[in-house]
Amino acid sequence: MSINWFKYAAPSNFYPLAGKLVSWFMVIAFVLAVVGLYWGFFKTPDVLSEQKEYYRIIFIHVAAAWMSMWLYGMLVFWALVGLVFNTRLSYMFASAIAPTGALFTIIGLWTGAFWGQPSWGTWWDWDPRMTSFLILLFLYVGYMALQSAIDDSRRADKAAAILAMVGMVMVPVIYYSVNCPNPAECSSLHQESSTQQIEPNIKIAMFLMVISFWSYAFGVICMRVRNIILQREKHTRWVQDLEEINHG
Repeated sequence: MSINWFKYAAPSNFYPLAGKLVSWFMVIAFVLAVVGLYWGFFKTPDVLSEQKEYYRIIFIHVAAAWMSMWLYGMLVFWALVGLVFNTRLSYMFASAIAPTGALFTIIGLWTGAFWGQPSWGTWWDWDPRMTSFLILLFLYVGYMALQSAIDDSRRADKAAAILAMVGMVMVPVIYYSVNCPNPAECSSLHQESSTQQIEPNIKIAMFLMVISFWSYAFGVICMRVRNIILQREKHTRWVQDLEEINHG
């Protein structure tokens, strides 16, 4: 039996589906976070014995950094879909993604500084890798600020979408700066990104945390989309009926 997924492009149809997905995503995020942190802290003691304990921050730092870049890509994707097809739900998704992406970017910056101070003797180093990641946070903040500055939601969505698309250039810049093919040209305190020589238990913990953060992001985004739908569709009959049921 085929499912007509396009019907969920309508906010009225997606709203109940998002409500059902929230609990599933949150449960998955919690379980995987517990397992991932346990694995990282207790299944890798021999591997990490030569390092200081602050080394374990990578299980949060790497997952948060990956998610911040991935979410910005998703924000731009939904913004582009909204511009091309003029779909309301696409813009709502982009708006819902921005705060979560900014949160993961802040976590990535904070955990990076937390690692850098005892490891390198400094909280911050203005190298391309760290600076480009800070600019990514500014792009998230700029997107949200521009939306808030324009009263008309449709105009705000389009203006913010254009800004997000222009800022998309920072994602490959960040990726290149961390995965520089010629380290001599990218001198930095930041370690090179490499998964080929990482011990399997560390890979497992990092993978679990990435999926946990991914699930958390989807859960929070679904909750935020539901709130945005209620705000923007408050004059429609189905939202008014829903409010009557909730207050009845």
